[in-house]
Amino acid sequence: MNQCLRGAMTALITPFKNGKLDEEQYAKLVQRQINNKIDVVVPVGTTGESATLDHEEHRRCIEIAVDVCSKSDVKVLAGAGSNATHEAIGLAKFAQAHGAHGILSVTPYYNKPTQEGLYQHYKAIAASVEIPVLLYNVPGRTGCDLLPETIFRLYDECSNIFGVKEATGSIDRCVDLLAHRPKLSVFSGEDAINYPILSNGGSGVISVTSNILPDQIAELTHLALAGDYHGAKAINDSLYEINKVLFCESNPIPIKAAMYIAGLLDTLEYRLPLCAPSSDNMKKIENTIKKYIIKGL
Repeated sequence: MNQCLRGAMTALITPFKNGKLDEEQYAKLVQRQINNKIDVVVPVGTTGESATLDHEEHRRCIEIAVDVCSKSDVKVLAGAGSNATHEAIGLAKFAQAHGAHGILSVTPYYNKPTQEGLYQHYKAIAASVEIPVLLYNVPGRTGCDLLPETIFRLYDECSNIFGVKEATGSIDRCVDLLAHRPKLSVFSGEDAINYPILSNGGSGVISVTSNILPDQIAELTHLALAGDYHGAKAINDSLYEINKVLFCESNPIPIKAAMYIAGLLDTLEYRLPLCAPSSDNMKKIENTIKKYIIKGL
């Protein structure tokens, strides 16, 4: 089920123009990912500011990504998470109906469910669709940690739950997961440790940095999956500085600023409460991206 959903994946940003979704720019950004050998695009994950999109905008992003990718071999793993289970199910069903190859579902934020609540939440989502479901654990953003025991329970009992995007920043957590379920698909959710996770048996990465450097994230991932760990580590090391600066403020503030500076976005717009980076951080981002070769649209 999950063989097509592996490799280099990009957690797409969402471009705005005059406060609205910039559909033309979004399609161009998806095409740029295809041109630079990314395997899977991930529209409307948390990097896509999904928390401040209305449902119509959320669905439109999925539609655009599917349409652009339909002319290629690139797959679409659609963001379909919510802190309300019924809303997550609605988004998951929409994604399936409109041709997404799978869904990424973040743990419910703010309401802090128990592990049993998380199990019931994801079990209901998985039962509502037939396409693959990837769990997404990012406790630093959600205030909720999906523990290994719950992941194992979901993986064992729900045939279409195939893995987890791990963004705890913990290598120990990833070792734990794969030591106990070797066939579980674990994806790096933190660019600074893409290589360590891949070398431990990870199935791929879901990257923020690949919004601006898709070619390099794709090469890193493909080398690691082919067993060339020396080559993959060299790229991961070379990307360390940009990986760090892209989290100098809350994601996706820095990545959108970097893309704007690089000429990949026509406008620099966020949805409040997110706003542009400080002038000091803007300068840090500008100085850092000068050190990298950024391919245009």
